[in-house]
Amino acid sequence: MKLVSRILVLVLMLSLLLPALALAEPVTVKIGVVGENNEQWDVISKALKAEGIEIELVRFSDYSLPNQALADGEIGLNAFQHYAFLENQKQSLGLDLIAIGETLIAPLGLYSKKISGIEELKEGDKIALPNDATNEGRALKILESAGLIAVDPDAGYLPELSDITQNDLNLEFVEVEAAQTAGLLPDVAAAFINGGHAVDNGYYPATDAILLETVKEGSDNPYINIIAARTDDKDNEVYKKIVEAYHTDAVAEIFATTYKGAYLPAWK
Repeated sequence: MKLVSRILVLVLMLSLLLPALALAEPVTVKIGVVGENNEQWDVISKALKAEGIEIELVRFSDYSLPNQALADGEIGLNAFQHYAFLENQKQSLGLDLIAIGETLIAPLGLYSKKISGIEELKEGDKIALPNDATNEGRALKILESAGLIAVDPDAGYLPELSDITQNDLNLEFVEVEAAQTAGLLPDVAAAFINGGHAVDNGYYPATDAILLETVKEGSDNPYINIIAARTDDKDNEVYKKIVEAYHTDAVAEIFATTYKGAYLPAWK
């Protein structure tokens, strides 16, 4: 009887321990990114591994893919876009996604292999723009702030080429996918390149851009980059831990050193 009692006690203890052991099993989270420079995720992955969270980066070739992949459940999170881009894609594609944490600010810059300043732009020069609605509008607003064009104020943050009301130099705009603007530098007077793609191509905004976006700090900034999830997962505890691991001094140090200030921490 004593042996039977001991066996029953052991069975009971195992039944209590098994759920805890199951919870201790590593959880793999697939995170969609765009571009090759993702060194901050090495730091984050190392920190989260101790908590049983494995990060698997899924690399996409352009900005048009990761949100649909997230909505379709192919990945758990993505981290490649700002608020304005997310909101535009949610509306245009009918996606049920939400920002669960802020990551970085990547000032958009104008780069050139032919001129050293915007004052050297000539009549009819070509400028390459990202062709997605948010970043193209962002680029036009930068040109407007530099006095090169004027746009209809009713267009707000997202003017289109049709909203240009003044273009004294008759600048010609070449619209291509954001990842391709750097490749057009030999063929145009200048090109707008997003922060991540600039770094991928060996350019650093603070030193190489001939015109750099002035980023307004604050939570109302539509160009703060974010981590996005499906709305049903907004309270996922594992995802919250990933956001916490991103918001660390170790990641801020990667921005300052590896990326030479091309990215700025949005949570500080």
